[in-house]
Amino acid sequence: MKQKINVDDLTLIEKIGQKIMIGIEGNKITDRTKRMILKYKIGGVILYRDNYVSYEELLNIINELKELNSKNKIPLFISVDQEGGRVNRMPLEFKNLASASKISSSKNIEVVKSSAKITGKMLRQSGFNMDFSPVLDIRRFELNHAIGDRCYGENKEEVSKFGIQVMKTLQEENVIPVIKHFPGHGATRIDSHLFLPSVKSIDLLEKEDFIPFIKAIEDGADAMMISHIIVKDVNKTYPASLSKEFIQKYVREKYKFDGVIITDDLKMRAVRYIYGKSYSVRRAFEVGNDIIMFRFGRISEELAIMNVINRISKGKIDINMIDKSVERILKLKEKYNLDDKEKIKGCNVAKINKEIEDINNIVNV
Repeated sequence: MKQKINVDDLTLIEKIGQKIMIGIEGNKITDRTKRMILKYKIGGVILYRDNYVSYEELLNIINELKELNSKNKIPLFISVDQEGGRVNRMPLEFKNLASASKISSSKNIEVVKSSAKITGKMLRQSGFNMDFSPVLDIRRFELNHAIGDRCYGENKEEVSKFGIQVMKTLQEENVIPVIKHFPGHGATRIDSHLFLPSVKSIDLLEKEDFIPFIKAIEDGADAMMISHIIVKDVNKTYPASLSKEFIQKYVREKYKFDGVIITDDLKMRAVRYIYGKSYSVRRAFEVGNDIIMFRFGRISEELAIMNVINRISKGKIDINMIDKSVERILKLKEKYNLDDKEKIKGCNVAKINKEIEDINNIVNV
């Protein structure tokens, strides 16, 4: 982002838009996506495998998004969940890098670093500037659990050592890493894509699950994803993603994180069915999340945005809190020098595949 932008120079719509990240539907840029970019000035998009079949389609979509947004003041976060293993969003032309569990089983920090370097290079050259990785959850259950083989270890020491190395390497490759899923999805067996998990006490989380996140904050984490998990002795009504107590008391005040806080996707059934689309978006704004992620369809999304504007106008959402969020977002985009005017040409797929194959051979995949 070559031109420094002051939050005071932004309209209310531009401020609210910067706090929104949406998914897109299908493998073309629809009128809904165009409207969200051009009218509501959204700050980011997240892409999934069902948004493209081929690498050429992926590059075309990213270049079209960048061209659309180049009319706006602030470049987009173009994000993806690229972990390797079963969470692989790259087109089929690419070989799949081994899972976090497999990579870390080598106990070799250089192998972990090399794997993250491949991912960072592949993403950056493909037009992505943000990766929802690494997973800093601790593995307690079987490998096919919702988190399972996505973890870098079965204890806080391993997860901290290997996960933070991945975070730092992605940063070196100029891809924004988003550590996840705070406060620790590994502590619950239930999958928050389907149901709302809960943990009875925060004591175990603070002694174990929080530790990799705390160490990552100390080592310069840029962004953190907050998950849809209820911690009963902190807030019995809302998951961490919708809990002011969690975000303010723990993430901001106790652990001094001043980076960007991003909700896990609000379209996940754990939140959408219990709290409703518009209310969950409003609540996510109210409690202090910096970026709210969702994809609901045009009418529901616009109603949610109008609801937020209405709450701000009535003083129910603090405009100063909105401004602080936008300042964090602008600071992060400036740090990584995001630019929507540069056309993406893509990477050398054969070369990347050879590097992936070499890593997979080391860890016996």
